[in-house]
Amino acid sequence: MSLLSYKTLGKSGLKVSPLCLGAMTFGEDWGWGASVDETTRMINTYIEKGGNFIDTANIYTNNHSEKIIGDVVGKNSSLRTQMVIATKFANNVFPGNPNTGGTGNKSLQTNLEHSLRRLQTDYIDLFWIHSWDFLTPMEETMRSLDNAVKAGKIRYIGVSDAPAWKIAQAQTAACFKDWAPFIGLQIEYSLLQRTVEDELVPMALELGLGITPWSPLKGGLLSGKYTRENAGRASGRLQTRNGDVQLTEQQLNIIDQLQKIAKTHNTTPAAVALSWVNNKPGVTSTIIGVRNVKQLEDNIAATDIHLTTEEVASLDALSTPPKTFLAEYKDMIPMLQHGGITINGFKPTAPQLVAEMQPGRY
Repeated sequence: MSLLSYKTLGKSGLKVSPLCLGAMTFGEDWGWGASVDETTRMINTYIEKGGNFIDTANIYTNNHSEKIIGDVVGKNSSLRTQMVIATKFANNVFPGNPNTGGTGNKSLQTNLEHSLRRLQTDYIDLFWIHSWDFLTPMEETMRSLDNAVKAGKIRYIGVSDAPAWKIAQAQTAACFKDWAPFIGLQIEYSLLQRTVEDELVPMALELGLGITPWSPLKGGLLSGKYTRENAGRASGRLQTRNGDVQLTEQQLNIIDQLQKIAKTHNTTPAAVALSWVNNKPGVTSTIIGVRNVKQLEDNIAATDIHLTTEEVASLDALSTPPKTFLAEYKDMIPMLQHGGITINGFKPTAPQLVAEMQPGRY
């Protein structure tokens, strides 16, 4: 596999690379990103290697991220046609103005026009709701997004960081009212963040949303920079006020295993961690955040890694979070409902759990 191994995002015809270039590090306005020159080199390197998917947001580096993408891609007509540009709205970039934040119609139209100008483009390929707005009626948001799609200013829509029940509600309304549906879901997903597997991932699989994980290296914890050997001494953005990075025993065990697998494949722990998440069910394109070309190239190496079943199982075992009721008893529930009979090739595997049921609990 390579960046040229395109996938369709969700139930759509939009084809994207398996690794998406995240743009939260584009510009130094927040004190820790990449310079304009280095960002330009990263974008060009990503494109040269076959990548076609860049993800940003109106709020990233105080709008600078969108401006850089506009200068490199937007104003270049041939590159603009080739690239899939995604950006987000909902967070307020105009402090003091209550109608430029959230997902109401006025906010959406204002932020969309500003993003189009900064990106130097007539349309946005994928427009994300950055986070759910519980003050605005869902119908207003979905209708406004649909109007923007019909006007040709947006090609597709997606949603980030929202409860599964609200996404399902909005997607159902879009289907019934013939509005543009969500095609993508952005969630934090990594070896250190797997709680999304309980409801959000199954929801995405059921509703046809392509998952684009963010922070697949958990802010750098899985990059290979932090190890058991240098625990408490490695410096970086994750430092506490005491000047060190605190790691739990579970995190250290996962890092140890990543190092072991990386040596087997002659690659980096970061590439192994990316390969793990990029091959999870429902995942279409994993968002990588880098600050220089070297980090970018190291991350792209993940597309060449083929983890064995045993390697994946070892990482799964170390990173599985505590089970919720639904996850723990998902095999028992159909067994109780259907008497343990095989249906559609599925046979419940946990009849022994019945003996563990406490009287009155269910």
